[in-house]
Amino acid sequence: MKNRAFPQTKKLIVANWKMNPESLKEAKKLFTIIKKKNFNTRKLIAVICPPYLFESDLAMNYSGGKYKFGFQDIHFESDEKSTGEISTEMAKNSKVEYVIIGHSERRYNGETNDLVSKKINKTIKSGMTPIVCIGEEERDEHGRYLRFIERQIFESLDGISKVNLAKIVIAYEPIWAIGKGKSSVEAREIYQMTIFIKKILNNLVGKNIAMNIPILYGGSVDADNTKDIIEMGEVDGLLVGRSSLNPHIFGDILNNLG
Repeated sequence: MKNRAFPQTKKLIVANWKMNPESLKEAKKLFTIIKKKNFNTRKLIAVICPPYLFESDLAMNYSGGKYKFGFQDIHFESDEKSTGEISTEMAKNSKVEYVIIGHSERRYNGETNDLVSKKINKTIKSGMTPIVCIGEEERDEHGRYLRFIERQIFESLDGISKVNLAKIVIAYEPIWAIGKGKSSVEAREIYQMTIFIKKILNNLVGKNIAMNIPILYGGSVDADNTKDIIEMGEVDGLLVGRSSLNPHIFGDILNNLG
């Protein structure tokens, strides 16, 4: 599909550094090690999403072509009065190509589906690719979490044209599986959720677009479960949190897939 966020022949691996590390010196050291890791660029697209404070320095001083850069959030307006916000124009000038939107940690702090929708629109109009996070806090025997996911998708994608919806990436992150000591969802369950998300998207935008919207998985991803999640879960890539801060583990994740 022409407007697809990235080629169907590739997997997208996104490193979300969150609020780490504590200094530019440490960020440079981490990225210096990661840069040396080899992977097959014909099979993978690797995106590094460090804190805003460090991204520009890392991106502007990087001359290689293996890694791309992303932001962990963005503002939905280009308003010079928006104190403390980061605009899409700033992102573009910092060599950003991908933006994580609606991460569970931001939603926990009050980010609504309506705000997510506005950020998606602004990101796409600015020529960048939104990685839209969805996921339930917990599961229940009655399947209410499925209705929660459905509402989250419909409301987060509300007001976005079909043409633009073809350019997004969905990242499924079950909140209960995120964090130190947590276990990843079984690949079989990831596959079932992938099918469910595609069904919702099909109802929203039609089969042709829905089947071409990439779906990533995030939640306790490490080098040991990477291949099973991709192959048995039938996802189009990974959103990697804690493991992306260990350059050797992140390198193994890339090597295992590429």
